Amino acid sequence: MGERNFILHLRYDGTAYHGWQRQREDITVQETVEQAVETVCGHPAHVVGCGRTDAGVHAMNYCANFRSDCTIPADRVPFALNARLPRDIAVLDCREGDASFNAILSCQKKEYVYRIYNAPIRDPFLERIACFWPQKLDLDRMCQAAAAFEGTHDFRAVRSVGTETKTTVRTVYHCTVSKKGDLITIAVCANGFLYNMCRAIVGTMVYASYGKLNPSDIPELLEIGDRRLTGPTMPPQGLALNRLWYPDFEIG
Repeated sequence: MGERNFILHLRYDGTAYHGWQRQREDITVQETVEQAVETVCGHPAHVVGCGRTDAGVHAMNYCANFRSDCTIPADRVPFALNARLPRDIAVLDCREGDASFNAILSCQKKEYVYRIYNAPIRDPFLERIACFWPQKLDLDRMCQAAAAFEGTHDFRAVRSVGTETKTTVRTVYHCTVSKKGDLITIAVCANGFLYNMCRAIVGTMVYASYGKLNPSDIPELLEIGDRRLTGPTMPPQGLALNRLWYPDFEIG
């Protein structure tokens, strides 16, 4: 049997990790998964992730791939890996892809969700997966602000300085706000995300809620491109990668 391309569908709680991407000193999700793959397959393997998630950020749905000539059936891979992974990472599914599949390069668009627990008293059960925000938020103003981010724009006004990219232009397909009880959920779907982009978009929506800026100001702020004029970068625990679109399948 020749080299096979395994596609993994993962879920993880990112609280204990310094993001997806392997770091020299900090523990990461990629390193943890690669160690499990090496044990199962009997050789070192480079596991390609669908994108970087920052320290403390979660993934309800995440895609990764690795190449191996091991003979294990794809449907047994989740059981083999999960037996060697910590409790905060799980492989939900595995399939074989063609040789050209690459988890990051083949990804067409992604959706992140950001959760805000908007109540006067914190909920210990939501502490790891939502941002606790005791001041009341104006949902209508947040919805107006969200709509202003939709479309193709230069998003450098809502990015933190980090890895250089060829362009800061991205297309946001939808940016929506919903509320159930005290939990506000913001969903942002785009063809790509800049460093901290989603958390800064949410921070700008929170600023709009307070009247620190008007939703109608957002197109001009994007055009000016000055990070100092938009809202804060929200805490990481509220953010989770939620859905992924590939040419032949969706995850999430």
